[in-house]
Amino acid sequence: MAEVVWTEPALQELDAIAEYIALDNRAAARKLVEAVFDKTERLRDFPQSGRVPPELPNSIYREVIVPPCRIFYREDDDRVLILYVMREERQLRSYILESC
Repeated sequence: MAEVVWTEPALQELDAIAEYIALDNRAAARKLVEAVFDKTERLRDFPQSGRVPPELPNSIYREVIVPPCRIFYREDDDRVLILYVMREERQLRSYILESC
């Protein structure tokens, strides 16, 4: 079983997305955050369950999708590091993950 560890950039981005959604619908924002944490907690038992991002073939990074979010992570021994969260419609820049 792996430990799921959130980085500060990932938490900040999730918070920003939730705050934006909460401007119109607080309940939807709360449900999104709960869904993201539920989905990432499953990585404890199934760290390989996410897909390799199409923009980064042959990389060490993986992602899980919780619309409208993409959650990027990588395995590090017995840990899963949640590196970055972004809205699905944004373009992924590989340097974002490398800076986390």
